[in-house]
Amino acid sequence: MGTELVLRLMNPGGNDVVVWNRTPSKAGRAVAAGATLADTPQEAAAGADIVFTCLFGPATIRKAIMEPEVLPEGCVWADVTTISPDDAAAEARWAEQHAIRFVHTPVVGTLAPARAGKLGVYVGGTDSAARARVATAVSAYADPQRLRELPNAPEAATAKLIANLALAVTAQGVSEAMRLGASQGLDAQTVLGMLQSTSLGWMADFKRDFILGRDTADAQFTTNAIEKDVRLMLHSSDLPLPATAAAWESLARAQRDGRGEHDFSAIMQEEASTQAASE
Repeated sequence: MGTELVLRLMNPGGNDVVVWNRTPSKAGRAVAAGATLADTPQEAAAGADIVFTCLFGPATIRKAIMEPEVLPEGCVWADVTTISPDDAAAEARWAEQHAIRFVHTPVVGTLAPARAGKLGVYVGGTDSAARARVATAVSAYADPQRLRELPNAPEAATAKLIANLALAVTAQGVSEAMRLGASQGLDAQTVLGMLQSTSLGWMADFKRDFILGRDTADAQFTTNAIEKDVRLMLHSSDLPLPATAAAWESLARAQRDGRGEHDFSAIMQEEASTQAASE
């Protein structure tokens, strides 16, 4: 995702972009498009007006950004990483202590809408001027109808988790619909057709090719990534989230089966594959 965002940031305004990646080879497309590759996060952040971070999770942010204190005083820090509301509050406190202007700006969507500049984007922070600057910058990859400014970072984090909760629970719903259909002798194609006029129809259409056999190694949103997000949801809520917990069980099973880096539709494909094997 980070590469797609960089490419969009570079295109519209011709912004000068310096990139750093924990795995330098993964920055190849950005460098080929004109970005400068930094050897360290400190080098990438030096002199920057806005520093975007798009890493795997809150632990990586702490290790790569906060503990080594790589951000220059006075910069605007726009963290795209999916984190919990508590993590967002902690990042905001850390930034304030280091005279850094923090904005949490997670995205909603997969690689295709990122490439098209049609992502949902939340922009949350208490510094209204920094928030406005980030909102202007992310318009390079945001759907204007889905770009929302929020008053603080924890609210932006909560909004992102809610969006991904809908994704995870809907995928679990499609999986269970196919399981129910299979119990009555219906194949996956038939069940997907039956879901067309239901609230699960969007997911059934969105992942139809994967469900019916496309290689899930061609990941748009990995099982590992959404499983991490679902764990954040479960840890962030002090009330039960039973449907979310069921989705987590399915994702964790896919990880145990070696499909962590596969598209999360693996949990739906599993039901279709199990059904086909039993016929």
